[in-house]
Amino acid sequence: MKLIKDQSFGGERPLFGIEDTRLENITITDGESGIKQCRNVEAANCRFYGKYPWWHVDGARIDNCYFALGSRSAIWYTDNLVMRNSRIDGPKFFREMKNVELENVVITDADETFWKVDGLKLKNVELHGGTYPFMLSKNIYVDGLKSDAKYVFQYCQNVEIHNADILTKDAFWECENVTIYDSTLDGEYLGWHSKNIRLVRCHLAGEQLLCYGQNIVLEDCTFDAACDRVFEYSTVEADIKGHIEEIKNPTSGHITADSIGRVTIDQYLRQPGNCIITERT
Repeated sequence: MKLIKDQSFGGERPLFGIEDTRLENITITDGESGIKQCRNVEAANCRFYGKYPWWHVDGARIDNCYFALGSRSAIWYTDNLVMRNSRIDGPKFFREMKNVELENVVITDADETFWKVDGLKLKNVELHGGTYPFMLSKNIYVDGLKSDAKYVFQYCQNVEIHNADILTKDAFWECENVTIYDSTLDGEYLGWHSKNIRLVRCHLAGEQLLCYGQNIVLEDCTFDAACDRVFEYSTVEADIKGHIEEIKNPTSGHITADSIGRVTIDQYLRQPGNCIITERT
């Protein structure tokens, strides 16, 4: 493998078309498309300041690197990427990609990040700020995620999440086949219009959670005291630990909780309207 180290590059496409190359202590100072149309490229201890530095790369390994604010839209159309121990300050990363793996990565502006990614693995990743990360992505596995971005995981398919702490709004909308374990989900309008959502040992906070859903399953989950209007127009199988303040108009299924503040069934209940709701005795 060719080695390029201890150099700075700027301007237009300075490393265009490189293959089987390792970059060490490299700085992309300005310009556009520093590493483009490349194959099998490793980068260690590098810094990226210019726009669009990693486009159309097949096979990339990025370790202990820094992407500055000016490196917006830095990694698109790049398949088979592994990034570890890095920091990203730029928005709109990771689009139209396949087989992406991140470990110990902090993203400080998660705006429009991870769009249309097929095959995404995250381990110990932080997302801060921005809107709509993970839009239209599929085949996602997460173990360790802290996120305060808004509108996360919309229009996603085949998602498995462990040990996440997500503070958000309108998350997991119109998703299909999502399982979340041992996580905290805090946000209004969680999981609307989604199919096959399974939550295991999760704590939920926010208003009007899990509405308009099909095949919503909760196992040993807890709810914040302020949660209300939960499960409206959803088909539900839920085992809830502790108290839930309000259940409203579930369409069908079974809901069991240690205690229930109130059950609201009104004239807007949708058929078949036969959900069985019980408190443990």
